[in-house]
Amino acid sequence: MKTKIYVNKIFLSFTFTMSVLFAFSQENNNSSIKPGFTAEQFPVFPNCENLEAKKLENCFYKEVQDFVFHNFEVPQKLKENNYKGEVKVLFEVDANGEFKVLYVNAANDELSEEAKRVFGKFPKIKPSTYNGKPTYSKYTISIAVPLKSGDQIAAEALAAAEIVKQVEKPMTELDSIVYKKYHNPEFESHLNIPFSHSYYAQFDGAMNQVGSNNHTASKPYTYAEVSKYYNLKAVNESLQKNVSTWLGRKFWNENLVQIQGEDYWLALNPILDLQMGKASDLDGSYTYVNTRALNFRGGLGKQINFTTTVFESQGRFAGYYNDYANTLKPSGGNPAIIPGIGIAKQFKTDAYDFPLAEANITYAPSKIFDFQLGYGRNFIGDGYRSLLESDGASPYPYFKINTTFWKIKYTNTYMWLKDVRPDVTVDKTYATKFMANHYLSWNVSNKLNLGFFESVVWTDTNNRGFDVNFVNPIIFYRTVEFASSSKSGNALLGFTGKYKWNNNVNLYGQFLLDEFSVGDMAKGEQSWKNKFGYQLGAKYFNAFKVKDLLLQLEYNHVRPYVYSHSAVITNYGHNNQSLGHQWGGNFEELVAIGRYHKGRYYADGKITIGTRGLDFDTAQNSYNYGSNIYKSYDLNRPYDTGVKVGQGNKTSVFIADFQGGYVINPMTNLKLFGSLIYRNFDPTQETATTFKQNTTWFSIGLRSDVFNWYFDY
Repeated sequence: MKTKIYVNKIFLSFTFTMSVLFAFSQENNNSSIKPGFTAEQFPVFPNCENLEAKKLENCFYKEVQDFVFHNFEVPQKLKENNYKGEVKVLFEVDANGEFKVLYVNAANDELSEEAKRVFGKFPKIKPSTYNGKPTYSKYTISIAVPLKSGDQIAAEALAAAEIVKQVEKPMTELDSIVYKKYHNPEFESHLNIPFSHSYYAQFDGAMNQVGSNNHTASKPYTYAEVSKYYNLKAVNESLQKNVSTWLGRKFWNENLVQIQGEDYWLALNPILDLQMGKASDLDGSYTYVNTRALNFRGGLGKQINFTTTVFESQGRFAGYYNDYANTLKPSGGNPAIIPGIGIAKQFKTDAYDFPLAEANITYAPSKIFDFQLGYGRNFIGDGYRSLLESDGASPYPYFKINTTFWKIKYTNTYMWLKDVRPDVTVDKTYATKFMANHYLSWNVSNKLNLGFFESVVWTDTNNRGFDVNFVNPIIFYRTVEFASSSKSGNALLGFTGKYKWNNNVNLYGQFLLDEFSVGDMAKGEQSWKNKFGYQLGAKYFNAFKVKDLLLQLEYNHVRPYVYSHSAVITNYGHNNQSLGHQWGGNFEELVAIGRYHKGRYYADGKITIGTRGLDFDTAQNSYNYGSNIYKSYDLNRPYDTGVKVGQGNKTSVFIADFQGGYVINPMTNLKLFGSLIYRNFDPTQETATTFKQNTTWFSIGLRSDVFNWYFDY
């Protein structure tokens, strides 16, 4: 059945061609049917009972035409003048099966009134249905004068077909494409949910119910994972504003462009991050972020989903953040690396230009496997920080395999990383290194989850390239790395745990083992070789019986020289940033977090208290105290024993970060927000690069919250 849309100044109707002289069209009322249903049936005359599909359609057409043929009276004056013409009638068969005339287009009023009279005589029939439920439908009929019966029209159509059967028929594939009402298919897809701590907090409690057999440490989640425990679509619908205009719907509720067909869906959205602020440690200038981006995502069938986002950004930050970005600058003259974003160019005299791109394509052939090829960031853990794999560094290419069965989720990730230091840059090309890790999550019981992590970093020494030894997803990396030469790569081990005390309280933790000497540990001398870190945390969902209030307390402790290596290029870093905890090594930290949301309103608060052991980096003291992972742990160590957290230039850190706002569009997580950051940085000894700072930074803005900004350095 071909569908053509005709628009004139009076009415809009859908016309289905039955023959040269007789045409019908049907239009389903989408407001009365549920999205996603595809069953459809024409109204049924008594003579058409027990017919289906095309036969029922043809029978309906014939019954209408014959009823008009036997009941329509052409006015006498027109008969005497041998009038020839047609009367077009737009009519409806309502949900009760009654015929109603909506519009008549005729040469004179007599023909119009006669058409209305005839349609008023139609008997009540069974209405059309959609998914088995009665619904109304609209049709257009052209009544030829002189009148013709259904059999006459069929015979003439057949004769006409014989005449033109040698004429090549035009292609109609494009016009025949079927579009459906968009019903937010992304909420049930295998697409990654953009990882934002604030957004994930909304369904964190639902994902951590006692007895659930899911795995919450490996992030980002897919919509399919979350939808089993939290109805994202229903929540989104509950936030919809009652607006009728196209612009209103796009601004408050919908994707800018959204298309859904039989086995595909596509969505296109602008992404914004527009901020303006003032920082006390930035003399005479305001802070700002000006990001414009475009996100395109979709699904092909039920197994393939994809997303890509291209960002173009300029910005100036608080003084301490600009200083830190400058310390990360790469080889080649660019002034900085924006943490979590990437290499920045100079913009004007005191700002940065920092482009960014992210992409992911997921193939899920079964409930057990999904494969992801992406350019982005990953995170392992249930806390605000991760000691094993964090999203604080710049995006990188990766290939990920998720295997889920029984009580197990097994995640393998292969990454292509960069070392951008001048020491390893050759012919203006940054050095490439590789990382492979696997993480096994095991739900031991309704309350207890244990996780086992292993990672190895290696470089292209001796044209090693991407070592096929690590392609095997179930091999022990440390053993392979030892066989290749323990000095050629850097292997780490990790363990995670989570205990669901009840549906409201979760306890979690991590332990990272970078290097460990049993003999030195037994001596109790705090050897530098005992490189490990640990995390302890707790979450309190619906705290104090306040719905959607999340409270979280987390302690992180990482010993000196963790994440570093004898060969700097094989450290646990990428683009001069740590892939573990953002502070590198040699620190302890306590983080208290509160998050609350109600409807479209939200509020987040975070307080960080920490102690860091930084290097002095002066002519008098150039020792490596174990904080900077981009120094070899074999060079300039001040001690072999008595090594403890905070050694070196002991620095106290206090950061209070508060943000609140209103979600403008839930589909893009576009927020109107205000934020206040207070930071106190107090080293024991001030140097050229490490000095006491007190910063108060206030910002307001409009931001699509699609990744985590970390300002707590």
